Amino acid sequence: MIIPKKIDCIEIVKYGGPDNLVITKRDTPQIANNELLIKVEAAGVNRPDIMQRQGLYPPPPGASDIPGLEIAGKIVAMNSKDSKFKIGDNVCALVSGGGYSSYCVAPIKQTLPIPKGLSFIEAAAIPETFFTVWANVFDRGNLKINDKILIHGGASGIGTTAIQLAKSFGAKVYTTVGSDEKCKIMNKLGAELAINYNKNDFEKVVNEYTNDEGINIILDIIGADYFNKNLNILAKNGKLLVIAFQGGFEGKLNLLPVLKKWLTVTGSTLRPRSVEEKGLIAESLYEKVWPLLEKKVVMPQIYGSYKLEDVSKAHALIESSQHVGKIILTI
Repeated sequence: MIIPKKIDCIEIVKYGGPDNLVITKRDTPQIANNELLIKVEAAGVNRPDIMQRQGLYPPPPGASDIPGLEIAGKIVAMNSKDSKFKIGDNVCALVSGGGYSSYCVAPIKQTLPIPKGLSFIEAAAIPETFFTVWANVFDRGNLKINDKILIHGGASGIGTTAIQLAKSFGAKVYTTVGSDEKCKIMNKLGAELAINYNKNDFEKVVNEYTNDEGINIILDIIGADYFNKNLNILAKNGKLLVIAFQGGFEGKLNLLPVLKKWLTVTGSTLRPRSVEEKGLIAESLYEKVWPLLEKKVVMPQIYGSYKLEDVSKAHALIESSQHVGKIILTI
């Protein structure tokens, strides 16, 4: 395959709204040692991309300023003498930037074969959400069979992934979403209890449902607005896993439950982690989750796809929170 000297990609012309994303031409990126060049067929759209466009989440040092943290496509070049891949393989990859483009560089350790039977669009919806959920719910949260887990924002890409994975590994899954229709979809995905937060106080509902026994693990994307309620519904030795701050990161906090119930409050980000750390997550996913994907026990939930030049529409949809699951760009 002839690799072009220039690539189509999306550039942030200035920080602000979706209209500040424009398609442009740039030099084809060069691969370093232990990296692949992938001809991108599809790329996932995620909340961190929105934050980067708004100027709230700059790329880590050395990363591309082109948005996009997950891709699926075909390997067209590689720089490694010892690799599990070959030119022409169909793969998906977690990247630190550069996904919104026709060609993208990915570290070999962060790249996985596309699960058998999945399309490029489905595969592009896997890396960012599945890596994030595994790193938090399973590595940091140490989810066990029969644990009760509450997943806030169940209709998001992270949420739909976490619900399915937690259910598949034997947990009792509860979630919060913004409408009754979304509640029905969450139940179909495996949530035992889905709470419409616009109609109900999730703290009260959870306490009633569990007979005040509480929750073992909470995966939270809201932050300060939910912090005290989260602590109140955690069981003894419960864990609060904070991965985003859609409800702010400052507020008046009551820390007494942390001491009384021996709680763990923790958080993490994925993008700044080393290639080695992300590589370990990739290995765990390939061993424990890829078989579930290939059997269709767990599947990325695709809400819709847009062409690369329509990226502003994709961002506007994400910000509206009307979707369920993932939004994908096709290149």
